[in-house]
Amino acid sequence: MTYYRSPSSRVPVMPNQLLLSVLWSLLFRLGVAIYHKGTGNPAPHPGPHYLLPPIHEVIHSRRGATVTLPCVLGTPPPSYKVRWSKVEPGELRETLILITNGHHTRGYGPLGDRAKMRRGHRLDASLVITSVALEDEGRYRCELINGLEDESLALTLRLEGVVFPYQPSQGRYQFNYYEAKQACAEQDGRLATYPQLYQAWTEGLDWCNAGWLLEGSVRYPVLTARAPCGGRGRPGIRSYGPRDKQRDRYDAFCFTSALQGHVFFVPGRLTLAEARGACARRGAVLAKVGHLYAAWKFSGLDRCDGGWLADGSVRFPITTPRPRCGGLPDPGVRSFGFPSPDQPAYGTYCFAET
Repeated sequence: MTYYRSPSSRVPVMPNQLLLSVLWSLLFRLGVAIYHKGTGNPAPHPGPHYLLPPIHEVIHSRRGATVTLPCVLGTPPPSYKVRWSKVEPGELRETLILITNGHHTRGYGPLGDRAKMRRGHRLDASLVITSVALEDEGRYRCELINGLEDESLALTLRLEGVVFPYQPSQGRYQFNYYEAKQACAEQDGRLATYPQLYQAWTEGLDWCNAGWLLEGSVRYPVLTARAPCGGRGRPGIRSYGPRDKQRDRYDAFCFTSALQGHVFFVPGRLTLAEARGACARRGAVLAKVGHLYAAWKFSGLDRCDGGWLADGSVRFPITTPRPRCGGLPDPGVRSFGFPSPDQPAYGTYCFAET
């Protein structure tokens, strides 16, 4: 038997009892950690949390706006750096945006001078992005680096916009993944993400042709289940899963946001070349498909007249469905396809920058 002295007495403690006490303490701490992990609650942090959790993890904006992604320190460590990066979807990598030590900032990557620190106060590490572009949407990470207890928080920048299906004049299923990305860019858009397609489906997008998404998957949205469109199952987003980006060919789902300009209609019975000239005489250019969708979505453009667009298609936007104006009960952009460019039968939609 071993005796351990206390200020007032000698208490006998068996060595096995001491060992059991230590093991019980360790097992209790492990159990607490497992409980927190299983219930989704963070386990107690062994040290201070320097970064304050954001009130809103999703920040909404529009193309052309200025947006702030908040990142605030509750208390600063003695020495630290803050690094902002963007998580690229489907590519398993992060693009560095800037690094700051609180006094000096160095920018990196494609955002360039459009990204800067807000510096509203000495604990403010928030990122400001000016002239928001379509490719700015996505997930961002604010990481505090002090060499001992690095911390980070993630924020999502989400743009208000509209998704539109796109195929070329040659017909359906002509694009591999990279050609689909290029086609969307040529129509004032970018490949849509799955969350954008899902949002569009909840707002009424019903399309039977499969198209590429930014993450590299191929899907299509169905509101009214029917035999020629994936069968008569439940409505939803049908998926072909990831496909070969070089070999497989589908349509594209493109995404665009608010315009930095306006779309207007020029009536007449014009060929495609005459339509291009009519826009040029008015200080404008032929509108792209993305321009027309954005004008319909954000400006409420509503015309029952088919008009030429830059890709050689003829379309018209309907905000208020009515008889003899497209024949469909829902709002949308109607298409006449790709008529012969020499056919003098349509007006034109023009786009002028502000």
